Amino acid sequence: MASAVFGCGCINDITPVAPSSGEMNHTAPLPVAVTIPPYREFAEAVGGDRVTVMVMVPPGASPHTYEPTPGQLKALSETPLYLAVGTGIEFEDAWMKRLTSVNPGMQVVDTSAGITLVSTDAGGIPITDGSIRYDPHVWLSPVNVRIIARNIADAYITESPDDAAYFEARYAAYDAYLARLDEEITEVFADAGEKTVLVYHPAWGYYADRYGLSMTSVEADGKEPSPATLKTIITAAEEKGIPVIFASPESPTRNAQAIADEIGGSVVYISPLAENYTENLMQVTGAFRTWAV
Repeated sequence: MASAVFGCGCINDITPVAPSSGEMNHTAPLPVAVTIPPYREFAEAVGGDRVTVMVMVPPGASPHTYEPTPGQLKALSETPLYLAVGTGIEFEDAWMKRLTSVNPGMQVVDTSAGITLVSTDAGGIPITDGSIRYDPHVWLSPVNVRIIARNIADAYITESPDDAAYFEARYAAYDAYLARLDEEITEVFADAGEKTVLVYHPAWGYYADRYGLSMTSVEADGKEPSPATLKTIITAAEEKGIPVIFASPESPTRNAQAIADEIGGSVVYISPLAENYTENLMQVTGAFRTWAV
């Protein structure tokens, strides 16, 4: 899987075209807030030294349960731009009204605008019914992140138009980087045929759809399975010879280990929330390629 483009995994190696002399005397960096750790990479890749990024849900915490601290709320009161995931992620649903109340002038940008969302209960079929709950984990497909990065660049340019050329150059470099990442992962699965992975939390639907994996999830729409459903999942996994169940380190569960014991396998932890997005995605790709059956 390794290639030169992923040799160091450092987004800081993306070097934009140097701004003209008239753009060198820019003002202080633009304070920006994001919800989850992967979005720090996206925000910094496009923003470079023209932004400072605060992550609301810190590494290791779960966006399902995390509550912002008083210090974060104070910092947010002086932050002009919030780059929201915008897909129904639980932290934003629960806290966005409070977050905006401490800073009514803060611009909240839906970075998922333009992404085709997939329902959590429609078998991977894109639908548009407003009453349907969508899979919020759009960032786990690099194709979607290319759209997210474009939305971030547009938000920066709106806030700081004098730095437009700088942001555009960095966006173009990061977009090319993401395109190569997508190509690399596509090549990994090119000759794999149809493969199935068993996951506890259904975070990887967009990834699975992009790269031709069949994903069996224990949880459904954030809920634990019924005993009958769990038995069906375990039986199917045993029949197919699935050797591992993938779980998230941010939300460890004893049930994952119990399922692993039932199928005579083990638990492999992969994070949908790792801050080092591109490096993490390649590691996850290696794990899926190794254990998918």
